[in-house]
Amino acid sequence: MADGQADRRGLGPVLTIPNFFTFARLLGVPLFLYLFLATDATGWAVTVLVVGGLSDWVDGFLARRLNQTSRLGELLDPLADRLYILATLFALTYKDIVPWWFTIALIAREAVMVLVLLVLRVLGHGPPPVHYVGKTATAVLLMGFPMMLLAHFSDAARPWAQPSGWALLWWGIVLYWLAAAFYVIQATVHVRAGRAAAAGTP
Repeated sequence: MADGQADRRGLGPVLTIPNFFTFARLLGVPLFLYLFLATDATGWAVTVLVVGGLSDWVDGFLARRLNQTSRLGELLDPLADRLYILATLFALTYKDIVPWWFTIALIAREAVMVLVLLVLRVLGHGPPPVHYVGKTATAVLLMGFPMMLLAHFSDAARPWAQPSGWALLWWGIVLYWLAAAFYVIQATVHVRAGRAAAAGTP
């Protein structure tokens, strides 16, 4: 986990290929909302959502492959993931495709993460590193949402798309909360280790 000293090292290079992909994914969020809520271009909206979900791993892969990791990329990647999930969740709930109780369950998880980040910030620590369980949960949710859209707008696909979509959403939300538990544990261990080191105890 990055601490306060790591945060002060700066955001690193900005104009890198991985960051370009991350910026492109961020631009896909308002584009999806516009296409889905303000136009009848549902097919294009689903395409943007699918591309955004499938490209989730691209920026991280390129950062490692090209040795272009940066603090900015580490911060923007999970931000893009959260924005995609929350924007899609809002749109699908607004259209009565996903029920409110599912939306509340995901928003409650995000509230827990915001609280953890605020506590870490107050104590002088940076955000916890992205956990593979959280990345898996994000990928599963971003596969489940297009399935629900397909089931809603295609009578032919509904018999298989709707159960597949719900299976992915249930799997995703369980992993999402499991990742939150891991983040809480990581944050607690890190804070205690920092206090022990400051007190000079082994």
